[in-house]
Amino acid sequence: MPDVRDTVTTFIRENFIAGRIDVAIDSDQSLIESGIMDSTGVLELVEYLETTFEIKVADEELVPENLETINNIIRFLASKGVSS
Repeated sequence: MPDVRDTVTTFIRENFIAGRIDVAIDSDQSLIESGIMDSTGVLELVEYLETTFEIKVADEELVPENLETINNIIRFLASKGVSS
Protein backbone atom coordinates (compact mmCIF):
# COMPACT_ATOMS: atom_id res chain seq x y z
CA MET A 1 0.00 0.00 0.00
CA PRO A 2 1.40 3.43 -0.92
CA ASP A 3 2.25 5.75 1.94
CA VAL A 4 0.20 8.85 2.72
CA ARG A 5 2.62 11.22 0.96
CA ASP A 6 2.54 9.15 -2.25
CA THR A 7 -1.25 8.89 -2.10
CA VAL A 8 -1.72 12.65 -1.69
CA THR A 9 0.92 13.53 -4.30
CA THR A 10 -0.60 11.12 -6.82
CA PHE A 11 -4.06 12.65 -6.29
CA ILE A 12 -2.70 16.17 -6.83
CA ARG A 13 -0.71 15.11 -9.88
CA GLU A 14 -3.64 13.25 -11.49
CA ASN A 15 -6.30 15.85 -10.73
CA PHE A 16 -4.55 19.19 -10.98
CA ILE A 17 -1.66 18.76 -13.39
CA ALA A 18 -3.17 16.02 -15.55
CA GLY A 19 -0.69 13.39 -14.40
CA ARG A 20 2.26 15.18 -16.02
CA ILE A 21 5.39 13.74 -14.46
CA ASP A 22 7.50 16.51 -15.97
CA VAL A 23 5.98 19.01 -13.53
CA ALA A 24 7.92 18.96 -10.28
CA ILE A 25 6.02 19.34 -7.04
CA ASP A 26 8.19 20.38 -4.11
CA SER A 27 6.77 19.25 -0.75
CA ASP A 28 7.10 22.80 0.63
CA GLN A 29 5.78 24.56 -2.49
CA SER A 30 2.49 26.44 -2.14
CA LEU A 31 0.02 24.57 -4.30
CA ILE A 32 -2.10 27.69 -4.67
CA GLU A 33 0.65 30.29 -5.30
CA SER A 34 2.28 27.97 -7.84
CA GLY A 35 -1.01 27.69 -9.73
CA ILE A 36 -1.36 23.94 -9.23
CA MET A 37 -4.62 24.37 -7.28
CA ASP A 38 -7.21 27.09 -6.95
CA SER A 39 -9.90 27.54 -4.30
CA THR A 40 -12.13 24.98 -5.99
CA GLY A 41 -9.20 22.58 -6.04
CA VAL A 42 -8.81 22.98 -2.28
CA LEU A 43 -12.41 21.86 -1.85
CA GLU A 44 -11.79 18.87 -4.13
CA LEU A 45 -8.71 18.02 -2.11
CA VAL A 46 -10.65 18.22 1.17
CA GLU A 47 -13.36 15.93 -0.19
CA TYR A 48 -10.69 13.47 -1.31
CA LEU A 49 -8.91 13.55 2.06
CA GLU A 50 -12.17 13.03 3.95
CA THR A 51 -13.17 10.08 1.77
CA THR A 52 -9.77 8.43 1.42
CA PHE A 53 -8.57 8.78 5.00
CA GLU A 54 -12.00 8.70 6.69
CA ILE A 55 -11.54 12.00 8.47
CA LYS A 56 -13.67 15.12 8.87
CA VAL A 57 -12.22 18.54 8.03
CA ALA A 58 -13.94 21.29 10.00
CA ASP A 59 -14.49 24.72 8.44
CA GLU A 60 -11.95 26.30 10.81
CA GLU A 61 -9.34 23.78 9.60
CA LEU A 62 -9.56 25.07 6.00
CA VAL A 63 -6.46 27.22 6.41
CA PRO A 64 -3.12 27.35 4.56
CA GLU A 65 -1.31 25.97 7.60
CA ASN A 66 -3.17 22.69 6.95
CA LEU A 67 -3.59 22.52 3.19
CA GLU A 68 -1.21 24.83 1.33
CA THR A 69 1.71 22.44 0.77
CA ILE A 70 2.12 18.68 0.64
CA ASN A 71 4.10 18.80 3.88
CA ASN A 72 1.31 20.81 5.52
CA ILE A 73 -1.26 18.26 4.32
CA ILE A 74 0.82 15.35 5.69
CA ARG A 75 1.21 17.10 9.09
CA PHE A 76 -2.53 17.88 9.13
CA LEU A 77 -3.41 14.27 8.37
CA ALA A 78 -1.04 13.12 11.12
CA SER A 79 -2.84 15.43 13.55
CA LYS A 80 -6.05 13.64 12.55
CA GLY A 81 -4.50 10.26 13.39
CA VAL A 82 -3.54 9.26 9.84
CA SER A 83 -0.11 7.63 9.79
CA SER A 84 2.19 6.95 6.87
